[in-house]
Amino acid sequence: MRTEVGPEEAGLRLDRLLAARGFLPTRSRVAALVRAGLVRVDGVPRKASHPVVPGEIVEVELPPEEPSRVVPEAIPLSILHEDASLVAVDKPAGMATHPAPGARTGTLVAALLHRWSLGGDWPDPQRPGIVHRLDKDTTGVIVVAKTPRAMHALARQFAARTVEKEYAAIVRGAPREDAGTIDLAIGRDPVARHRMQARVGQRRPAVTDWRVLERFGDPPTAALVRATPHTGRTHQIRVHLASIGHPLVGDTLYAGESRAPADGLRRLLDDFPRQALHARRLRLRHPDDGRWIEIEAPLPADMEALLRRLRASAVSRAGGSTPARA
Repeated sequence: MRTEVGPEEAGLRLDRLLAARGFLPTRSRVAALVRAGLVRVDGVPRKASHPVVPGEIVEVELPPEEPSRVVPEAIPLSILHEDASLVAVDKPAGMATHPAPGARTGTLVAALLHRWSLGGDWPDPQRPGIVHRLDKDTTGVIVVAKTPRAMHALARQFAARTVEKEYAAIVRGAPREDAGTIDLAIGRDPVARHRMQARVGQRRPAVTDWRVLERFGDPPTAALVRATPHTGRTHQIRVHLASIGHPLVGDTLYAGESRAPADGLRRLLDDFPRQALHARRLRLRHPDDGRWIEIEAPLPADMEALLRRLRASAVSRAGGSTPARA
């Protein structure tokens, strides 16, 4: 990894610079690489306390990670569909799809390996059968192949963008229009590497259709939105909805902390503990015979409860009238 120090970062400690940029998860990880001589400034190994100067080039050499075997775990799963070639799971909030830094256990892959023996020649033993993923705190339908042959067939569909996906999202505020399309490319934030950003000029196109299903409050404090992504970029729906001024409820990565007055409706939104996003429907061709299959997952209990409270609060504020539906 290679980056140039900006004027606003003058005097920062080297370890703070790298942690702030999201290149490495913790300052202790930076310190370990510094001790190993793998962090260089203008080609010279430096200490973690080195004060950086604008224009300096910082390079980090990451040693190859030791491959680790995924340990099966007895985690209950909600199965939506299953046959010899694939399984569709209603993924709960808090479960990572596959092992990753900071989520080595409690993953969907670990739960699947406990339920089945997923033998075969997988491209990545850490992600057997995984052809798409959901963020850790996003709930809903995720399809996993049970054989390498099925995995290749499903992966081709996702790559060709023939898989139909539909999400339910609860957002802050509400668009004035009832529906629209966001066509903004998405790329990694060059400073905070754990974030994505949408802007013209990025090289990876991303398109999301959206429709308002229900608005809460007058003026609206929140809305229920159906989002249909036509591409599969990281954090796509979260980034796109935030780009039009309506970030997901609970999404502190893209919405930040709310600074609005804490009335009843806003307190409901501020108290929601995760991004309010649910993969509601997936439609694809079966990898064996090509027939269309459609899989749906009901809204999770926490989003249903939030909607009930939003409706009740909006009705109370409106003096008994029902919230607006598009």
